[in-house]
Amino acid sequence: MNSFDGIIEFVTVAETHGFSTAAKQLNCSTSHVSRQIARLEERLGCALFARSTRLVTLTDNGSAYYQHAKNLVIGLQQANEQVNLKQVDLSGTLKVSAAGGFAEHYLAPALMAFVSKYPQLNIDLDLNSRVVNLLEDGIDFAIRYGELTDSSLVARKLVRRPMMAVASKDYVTENGLPTHPNHLKNHNCIVSNNDTWEFNMDGNKVGIKIKGQWRSNNANVVLEACKKGLGIAYMPKSTFTTAIESDDVIPILEPFWGQGTSSWIVYQNKRFMPLRVRLAIDFLVQYFADWDE
Repeated sequence: MNSFDGIIEFVTVAETHGFSTAAKQLNCSTSHVSRQIARLEERLGCALFARSTRLVTLTDNGSAYYQHAKNLVIGLQQANEQVNLKQVDLSGTLKVSAAGGFAEHYLAPALMAFVSKYPQLNIDLDLNSRVVNLLEDGIDFAIRYGELTDSSLVARKLVRRPMMAVASKDYVTENGLPTHPNHLKNHNCIVSNNDTWEFNMDGNKVGIKIKGQWRSNNANVVLEACKKGLGIAYMPKSTFTTAIESDDVIPILEPFWGQGTSSWIVYQNKRFMPLRVRLAIDFLVQYFADWDE
């Protein structure tokens, strides 16, 4: 059986291109990974990796060995999952990164519903607007809004989030009601993620450059500023649900609202994903399957 020692470490290093990153993914020490790889290379009688100060790459022998070894690891993981699914008792800590009103008002309750099914499972929800490095920060998955730029991550669409423009009645009374996006150039707008707002005009997406005295990357703060009459806000519709119901703000420019973009679940390669992470992701996708912004 010793011939199987180091296989998982080898495949992880091959896919992460580093001993320390592989160790973080496997939740073990770098020295352990290094020892396992060295013993595997000794048993095989050849070098599997070419090491440099910045990068670890597969040798020709390593590349050929990887093609077979990865299938063994996939098969083992699938076998483990089949057994675990029949006797699920999740434990450990699920670390999730997210930010904004959607995370606070919708994602958090969904995760509460999930964790209530597993008494031994802990949830660590980091509501921080900074873009985290999932591997370095030990994050199991993150919720991200908008266009995704990191091609190394797996992404699953969670919800589509169309836009809405609102203002307080006091603001409209004092500054007038804009009836076209072009009118925003003469209005105080509350800047959130960017200062170009995209509207639908005659079936086309048109960007309008806006400005204002208040800027924040926190949706709740933007909403509060809007409610106090500091300007017009333009964010996903669900951000304003409660404020509209309580008559704190009113919708404006409705014919021109943009389709917005999506919120995504993003995570590292699924091959070594703990069962608690995979089940949590599947639960969230199902939970929001019929969600209407």
